[in-house]
Amino acid sequence: MANFVRHGRKVRARYQLHAFVRTHAHGVHHTHTHLALCSDGAAQVVAIGRNYKLHAEELQNPVPAEPFWFLKPPSAYVLPGSPIVIPDGVDSIHHEVELGVIISRQCKNVSERQAFDNVAGYCVALDMTARCWQDKAKKKGLPWTAAKGFDTSLPVGSFIPASLVRDPMALTLWCRVNGEQRQRGTTADMLFSIPQLIARVSQIHTLEEGDLLLTGTPAGVGPVVSGDSIEIGIEELKTSATFRVQ
Repeated sequence: MANFVRHGRKVRARYQLHAFVRTHAHGVHHTHTHLALCSDGAAQVVAIGRNYKLHAEELQNPVPAEPFWFLKPPSAYVLPGSPIVIPDGVDSIHHEVELGVIISRQCKNVSERQAFDNVAGYCVALDMTARCWQDKAKKKGLPWTAAKGFDTSLPVGSFIPASLVRDPMALTLWCRVNGEQRQRGTTADMLFSIPQLIARVSQIHTLEEGDLLLTGTPAGVGPVVSGDSIEIGIEELKTSATFRVQ
């Protein structure tokens, strides 16, 4: 761990998830609970855009005919107890609660039928977005990397093994800001299901053990500012996580 001390909490957690995924994949019980990346390499974060019709419409975006996605860097991860930091030059950022899917093993060209065989577990997550930067990028036809990939733009909750999730396509996601409900939606409303997403993404690039797939956000996204508290959760799994914005 000496090579990772300067990164502190985040890298230690990455190591813990890597250990969980490997042991779980071989049928051994393990008790680590925090999501993150493996310490011996940077896992991918694949984020699906506009996967809920009402969310696409609330931002006046066209509803996609097929899945599309963008990537977030490993430095975007942040765990409960650490703050979400608004980037310099931005007054507010937007919350987008999502179901995260953690990949259990390397997979390429996976069929929809085989997709769940490659899932280690799930988590609740936030795709924090600098909307002002994203709007500027969209107008110029440029990538969203800065708007979606700034440090601490990916708060994540606890890892939940797939064996504990009866139906990931029937989960209620919610987000509260300072105690007020902002988002509440069901994964049943996804335009493209988890098997469809895994199949499509794995056609384009290989998914690796420990990779995180963000599956899109329901309607209700909105701004948060420094000092706000964001709480996110999955109702049926009785899991939640809280983050402070600074």
